[in-house]
Amino acid sequence: MNYHTYYPIDVLNGPGTRAVIFVSGCEHQCKGCYNQSTLRLDSGHLFDQEMEDQIIADLQDQRIKRRGLTLSGGDPLHPENISAILQLVKRVERECPDKDIWCWTGYKLSELNERQQQVLPYLSALVDGKFVKELADPSLKWRGSSNQVIHQFDK
Repeated sequence: MNYHTYYPIDVLNGPGTRAVIFVSGCEHQCKGCYNQSTLRLDSGHLFDQEMEDQIIADLQDQRIKRRGLTLSGGDPLHPENISAILQLVKRVERECPDKDIWCWTGYKLSELNERQQQVLPYLSALVDGKFVKELADPSLKWRGSSNQVIHQFDK
């Protein structure tokens, strides 16, 4: 998996202060996408053990009270990203059990295949659905267009 950008401190992509990673690769190619630079699987940087360790260290850093981790992109649930994302969310749950995980995807919850669904038990929220330019609404919280749905899961 590649990632395009990592922000160790962010307050825009989910509730509270968060660590946010924008992964590379998206099959949806939504017209008007906010993150055009993340669409290609080979864009950005290799997501390696060092980057995974950095995310965990940032989530554990007590100097800044992060509420959790946000997975965005691109699309974290792109078939080529699932293995690395699944490894990361399992590690966050194991080593940072007090942190929540939010994930944005262009897939609808009902469209997720068996492999993509393996990520769901580790998530606190999934924001699903393609960005639809004609339904764009800047007043929406944590969504770009009104067709997107925030699914909150009990953990």
